[in-house]
Amino acid sequence: MLAWFFDLDGTLYSDRTGLWPAISERITRYLQRRLGLDADAAQALRRRWVAAYGTTLQGLMHEHPQAADPADYFAFTHNLPLEDYIAPDGRLREVLAALPGRRWIFTNADAAHARRVLRLLGVEDLFVGIIDVFAVGLQPKPAAQAYRRALRLAEAVPAEAVLVDDRLQNLTAARPLGFFTVWVARHPERSAASAVDAVVPGVYALRADVVLREARRR
Repeated sequence: MLAWFFDLDGTLYSDRTGLWPAISERITRYLQRRLGLDADAAQALRRRWVAAYGTTLQGLMHEHPQAADPADYFAFTHNLPLEDYIAPDGRLREVLAALPGRRWIFTNADAAHARRVLRLLGVEDLFVGIIDVFAVGLQPKPAAQAYRRALRLAEAVPAEAVLVDDRLQNLTAARPLGFFTVWVARHPERSAASAVDAVVPGVYALRADVVLREARRR
């Protein structure tokens, strides 16, 4: 049975909703407050940390452990009126419901945020569960242990696992572990697209028959 692992922010809903940019702005503000930085310095630090550690929170935990409080970090960065950005999405619901197998959210955010997003999108009941950053021991994608932990929690095997994500870095780390990787990208670079198994311009274009056909060719 296929096990579908869906990233949340930027994957189940588009960046064009404005929600992820709003979260990103609050992440920058959090670093400003915690570390006493101006906006430009905080943004530069975020770029370096994401490249080096995968997420801003991981960078904070590694380089400023005395200032790192994951629960406080998520409480601040996700403190937004989500209903101003996203709403029930019947088209998304149809796409997800048509996928055979079990569906999981696999996110570097926390479960509370994921539940709020799923409820507002009207698709919470379509997922078996949420694998958040705390469930993988605060070792998020693209760390190899995050994928292995996710597989164990989902009771899935790599040969039947599909990862759908908007971040290429997360997908290229999962592919060598056996995941079938689907990159959600509106304008992917051709050279980068060869690093994943499939590319779709948005989650609405996801089709199980295409995934299964390509998976058999691997």
